[in-house]
Amino acid sequence: MSMVSPAPSSSSSVNPSVQMSQSAISGILATINSISNMGKTLASSVDAAVPSSASFASALASATPSGLINGANLLQNLNNAANPSATNLSNAAAVTSQVPSQPTSPSGAQALATGNWAFSPSTTPSVSPASPTFATSPASPVASSGTITGGAPVVNGASVVSDAMQYLGVPYQWGGASPSTGFDCSGLVQKVFSDLGVSLPRTAAQQQSTGTPVASLALAQPGDLIFYGSPAYHVGIYIGNGKMIDAPKAGQNVQVNSVGTPTSIVRITGATANPSLVSQAGSYLPTFQAAAAANHIDVNLLLSIAKVESNFNPNAVSSAGAQGIMQIMPSTASGLGINPMNPTQAIYGAAQLLSEKLGAFKTPALAAAAYNAGDNAVRAYGGIPPYPETQNYVTSVLQNMKGAAA
Repeated sequence: MSMVSPAPSSSSSVNPSVQMSQSAISGILATINSISNMGKTLASSVDAAVPSSASFASALASATPSGLINGANLLQNLNNAANPSATNLSNAAAVTSQVPSQPTSPSGAQALATGNWAFSPSTTPSVSPASPTFATSPASPVASSGTITGGAPVVNGASVVSDAMQYLGVPYQWGGASPSTGFDCSGLVQKVFSDLGVSLPRTAAQQQSTGTPVASLALAQPGDLIFYGSPAYHVGIYIGNGKMIDAPKAGQNVQVNSVGTPTSIVRITGATANPSLVSQAGSYLPTFQAAAAANHIDVNLLLSIAKVESNFNPNAVSSAGAQGIMQIMPSTASGLGINPMNPTQAIYGAAQLLSEKLGAFKTPALAAAAYNAGDNAVRAYGGIPPYPETQNYVTSVLQNMKGAAA
């Protein structure tokens, strides 16, 4: 008995599941050859689609995550087909389903990114710069209502300060001259005076040479321009009490700062008392001037209120009970701690009231409306109340102030 088993027949020595005909092997080799050519086409397409870089890495880096997945699947299947084994021969069919038979005008980068050849050549997107946003938006001036608006701007110290106040919080921006882009120091000054109808040069050095020089800080009035350096490299708007509004530097906002030691001071407003009001105020003029300066308001506003309220009559009493040269109601006078029939006390009391109303409502027109009709009425109507008396009152006050600015 032979100890060697007879050799099995060829029909029983090969597992049918892995048995391949010569024709099948030839087919796989042909597929691999085709895939090789496909790789060359891919490389050429990527180079064409990414002219700034000839590498697959650049193309893949710009692909979307989903595109990378599809591209990776394609490359994995290509690898499997190029390295046939018992476990991946079945993937050869998958390759033929993903590889295009006729890749016409492909974009290589897009093909790698998505596995889809039905694309036009890639383009580079354009990105518009984002509009700047602000952490603190500038406050809008209080709107007026009725047939009279807030009134034409009046160029005086009070109106300059009031206008500048609305830009508190706007970020500093070198070269900026509007609240939408931000301000630098001279841009803020130019914008404030432009709001009031006054054209100023653009730079601090140029602005320094305009207007009337003020000898010292002790003589400075609200609305004056405070300069540093000669020629000036910085400018602010004086608001009184050694303080100014300015756009300091990058990283900060328009704010109130101490003046410190300026190089020069210039007065642009040219606000002088209306000669007609001066003559009518008579001996009370120094009191009006002192009270206006003490409360950082324009003397012409205070004089105009007195003109419209009492025609400078210290003994006037209205049918409603308002008393004295400034026509202050007894209850209001009590709150101020003054005697409304005492002209000096009344003028100082009225100056204090107007300073408070300018701080609340920003413009002389609205401050006058509040003086006549009350703060609550101005707030309720969002501006000048539609009362004929108040509207006529505001018109008269503004006309007197315009006469002073003319």
